[in-house]
Order: sequence, then structure tokens, then C-alpha cells
Amino acid sequence: MTKTRSARLPQPLPYATQIAFFSRLREGNPHPVTELSYTNAFTLLVAVALSAQATDVGVNKATKALFASVSTPQQMLDLGLDGLTEHIKTIGLFRQKAKNVMALSQILVDGYGGEVPTSRAALMTLPGVGRKTANVVLNSLFGIPAQAVDTHIFRLGNRTHIAPGRDVDQVERAIEDNVPAEFQQNAHHWLILHGRYICQAKRPRCAVCIVADLCPYEEKTT
Repeated sequence: MTKTRSARLPQPLPYATQIAFFSRLREGNPHPVTELSYTNAFTLLVAVALSAQATDVGVNKATKALFASVSTPQQMLDLGLDGLTEHIKTIGLFRQKAKNVMALSQILVDGYGGEVPTSRAALMTLPGVGRKTANVVLNSLFGIPAQAVDTHIFRLGNRTHIAPGRDVDQVERAIEDNVPAEFQQNAHHWLILHGRYICQAKRPRCAVCIVADLCPYEEKTT
């Protein structure tokens, strides 16, 4: 599990600063969405499960042909393990991920009538589905303000003091506790995209960052 280096966490940004921070992100991208390609709840669940330790771009390339013919758990079972493996072989850990997708598809058919459940607890019983994957599905499909914390959000939450935490669970709780309610639904999308394209790990693009003046990060780039 990812941890911060500091033994003492900073205080989250003040409420008024949080409002200003997210207002600017919203102005720049009023309706943020996941960059994973999908056609329905099942294909999003599969795409997010496949995206662990892989890029969204790589997953989208691998699933383009797959999702053109497979959109339900039963169709995935009909495709079979070998067929799925052939589609996703360019993705990291593809063999284990293929087994997980086949297993979760069987569970959805047997236990949920082929539908994706709408509770985090139920989602997390599926093979290959952790809390982050469940939160993406809950947020993107069912309108629940769940916070899917990945490495980008973990870094950004601590670097900007939006949501400091020693691990991803603490950062998730910090977002829920500190980000103003009006921004909760889209907070994780804005933070992921900002971390992916602007507040990057090795060399953050502070010169073009629209919230740079609100960010306490001391090692700003020019």
C-alpha cells in the first residue's frame, strides 16, 4: 500500500480554498468522465478491472474489438477464457485478469441475473474488484459520490493538501471529509485528470497549472 514519506500529515486546505480550487477545475472541465471506453455497466466494470497496473489508453486499445462483440456477462462466458485472453494479451498481468473477468462474469450470471450490483460490498466480492474499482463503477454509473483513489489522487491529495493521507484509504476519507459537497460527485475525476496531465509525479507542470497559487507545494517548477 502506498504511503507518504512524512510522519506528520499537514492540515487540509481551508474550506474556502477548497471551494476556489475545485471551482477552477470545474470551470476548466465542467463534466469530467473516465477516460476508459465502455458501453454499459458490465463493460465499465471489466475495463476498470483490467486497468490495474495498466494505462487507460492501453486498456482501450485492447477492449475496442472485445466490447464490439461482448457487452454482457453471458457473452463473456460464451467467448471463453482463451478468447478473452487473446483480446487482452497486450495488457499487464493479462492471464490473471482474464481469469478474474471470467470468474466475475459467472458470479454475475449465477447470482445477479447478469446485472452489475449497485453496492460497494457486493462489488468487492467479485474476483479482481477492489475498493477503487468498485468506487469507479459506483461513481460513473450509479451517481454515487464515491472516491476512487489511485496513485495520481494519492499524490495530488498530499502534494496540494486537498486530502492528505498516509495511504489511499486515508486520502479517500480526507476527500469525503474535506471537499465541499457540491464537488464530491466529480472530485475524483478532476483530481485524476489533473494529476495525469498537469500535477505529474516527476515534473509537475506548475507553470500552466490553474490552481498553482492555491497549492502549498514548495518545489514548484517554472
